[in-house]
Amino acid sequence: MYELAHSPLFAPLHGLIPMIPVLPLLAAVWIALSYTFEGNRGEFGERLTARVALLAGALSLIILLLVDLLALLIGEAPGQIRFGEWLSSGDYHIRISFTLDALGLSMATLVATISLITLRFSVNYLHREAGFQRFFMALCLFMAGMLLIVMAGSAALAFVGWELAGVASYLLIGYALDRPTATTNATRAFVTNRIGDAGFVLALFLALFWIGDLEWPAITDGVTGMSSLSAGLLGSGFLLAALVKSAQVPFSPWISRALEGPTPSSAVFYGSLMVHAGVYLLIRLQPVFEQTPLMMVVILLFGLLTVAYGYLCTLVQTDVKSTLMFSTTAQVGLMFVECGLGLFELAAWHLAIHAIWRAYQFLLSPAHMHLMSRPTRAAPAWLRKRRWLFTAAINRFWLDPVSDWLLTHPTQQLARDTQEFDDRVIVPLVGMPARANAISSLAQWQGRKGQPLPSSEGDVGQGMGLVGKLMEGIASMLHWFEEHLVLKGGGEGLINLIERLGSRLLRIEELLAQPRYLLLLIMATFAVIL
Repeated sequence: MYELAHSPLFAPLHGLIPMIPVLPLLAAVWIALSYTFEGNRGEFGERLTARVALLAGALSLIILLLVDLLALLIGEAPGQIRFGEWLSSGDYHIRISFTLDALGLSMATLVATISLITLRFSVNYLHREAGFQRFFMALCLFMAGMLLIVMAGSAALAFVGWELAGVASYLLIGYALDRPTATTNATRAFVTNRIGDAGFVLALFLALFWIGDLEWPAITDGVTGMSSLSAGLLGSGFLLAALVKSAQVPFSPWISRALEGPTPSSAVFYGSLMVHAGVYLLIRLQPVFEQTPLMMVVILLFGLLTVAYGYLCTLVQTDVKSTLMFSTTAQVGLMFVECGLGLFELAAWHLAIHAIWRAYQFLLSPAHMHLMSRPTRAAPAWLRKRRWLFTAAINRFWLDPVSDWLLTHPTQQLARDTQEFDDRVIVPLVGMPARANAISSLAQWQGRKGQPLPSSEGDVGQGMGLVGKLMEGIASMLHWFEEHLVLKGGGEGLINLIERLGSRLLRIEELLAQPRYLLLLIMATFAVIL
């Protein structure tokens, strides 16, 4: 069993470490709830939202800098820190822990710094945008997810961050809800990333089954006693997750479509941070991949293909953001090549330098577009002479239509088929009413006070099918109970109370019916399940 390596000198900061990812998450929840109840709307709401987001990001960075300073003074990083158990079943235990070794601590500081700079840049960039609060909510959610990925002490906690970052990515790609292109590209990114999530879940299952633990040190230590085949299967799940999240060939098309979101989200998501999450996963699991030489060769091949793809597509782009995006794809492919050659430390340095430089370039890209005074540089002559290669580069090697054919279109068709099945099978089976002109006894009482009544007083509607008839009978009994016992027994005060309660519930129902709050409920449900 691995040993915990943190020094007791870190005890004063021990309780603050979980707050590093929690603070941005709390900021995202506050922004969402406050906007729901109309507490931070308008220009005043913009200032309040920006202050909360910047305060959360700044506090997270300050805590990290204190840990960094103490680590430099002591001469060692905190290491593996546990805070209790999350789930426990028999011999299986999933703990809440953080890995703050040299890699985790430096990456967390990088993530917090770039995220805070992007948050500050976004305050002016998105001023008076209709979705200002929604953007900052998603950006804080992303910051919490990325900090969890790089700080997590176990694969399970890292997967939670992996999903939080994915949800935030989906929300920001589809930021312009009224534009079909934005929503379609958000669907493309969401569906493609589910493939990587499946690989991550497979790796979690295999780690629990073969090693019995999901802590990063337990996985890297436990893999040494496994056969090459078992280590290869375990590594292949994590590798698939890394390939998709870092947009390696053949999963590259989604990241170029992700530029549909605002420029700050492009900078922090696909230019500097989230695109490197796959590389970070490879570096974190270095012993797992080194255990199987074949896996190293596979990583090298995928990296080489992505370098060629990104380089050739960069040469034919005509706008600054697409050029930067394909250049990023090539650079991340080069990091995979370095990992495949066993140069994991070089890949880590390359990751950090590239993240800083690319964030700067993306945030500066709007100014570049305003300063352009001449046409975009043409593709090199050697590429234009090779017509087949030039055509392939312009069409991005036709990976986009292939991806749509294999992933996006089947998903959209499945959604349509599900809706049709619901309309033709489920609705008749449960006996939805043929006509919905029912009223309640409360409405009848209001009619007696002078308010107009519907024409079919007392009718509870007609059901179809066996279940429908049963529901009709139950509704009739409840109608009689409401009229003869509840309302007559409670008097006028009860009616007024029901009216006030009903108006509040209708308001809540109207809010929850909007897509953004439906997504919020889905995210909350996902968090509870985890």
